[in-house]
Amino acid sequence: MFKAKEAAGVTVDPERIPRHVAIIMDGNGRWAQKRHLPRIAGHKQGMENVRTITRAASDLGVKVLTLYAFSTENWGRPQKEVSYLMSLPVTFFNKFVPELIDQNVRVMVMGNIDRLPESTRTATLNAVRDTADNTGMVLNFALNYGGRDEIVRATQAIATDVAAGQLQPDQIDMQAVSDRLMTAPLGTLADPDLLIRTSGEERISNFLLWQLAYTEMVFTDALWPDFGPDELTAAVGEYQSRDRRFGKVK
Repeated sequence: MFKAKEAAGVTVDPERIPRHVAIIMDGNGRWAQKRHLPRIAGHKQGMENVRTITRAASDLGVKVLTLYAFSTENWGRPQKEVSYLMSLPVTFFNKFVPELIDQNVRVMVMGNIDRLPESTRTATLNAVRDTADNTGMVLNFALNYGGRDEIVRATQAIATDVAAGQLQPDQIDMQAVSDRLMTAPLGTLADPDLLIRTSGEERISNFLLWQLAYTEMVFTDALWPDFGPDELTAAVGEYQSRDRRFGKVK
């Protein structure tokens, strides 16, 4: 795990930028508590940081940035906090979609969005629609997402296809599963090259369980609102120091 204070001054090879970066944005509540502020103040600052890191990732040359915005387990938080978290996509997209269009960033979303409040769902789908023609980095929000839920849904889809005679049991392979996951629209970019988790925690918390099979993981002590472009560059630098063998020998 690298320390936030060590992030400044790191340089990276522009030819070896991870194509897909996934981030577990953790530490908003602790950021607020350290400042004697309510937890929602940390979530607000975290939302502002999404804008900063989106621009930084795009400038680095990242092709896909997947952000763990709200998990299937987060419904268990206090209702006031959940309600505020549900309002953040509305605020974010209403405020920043014009900027995303200017940056040529395309918005995607994965998760069970049918359960989201109507205003949240509408704002999210409008952002997807309004940026659909952009050809730059994909900003992929995991919203009401859980890795186990995703695998269950993929399994159900496979079972349905088998029952309908559209798929034979011996045709169920890794590609068949991947094709039915929520990251399937990303094609060859579906699996992250780099996972970053902020705030010092070192677990994946039900995030992209299938896709992280050979992902490089970097953990930083920086709380998400404090995770700036320097910290992102440092994480990419750490990624570039790894020897990715995918179970093989070079």
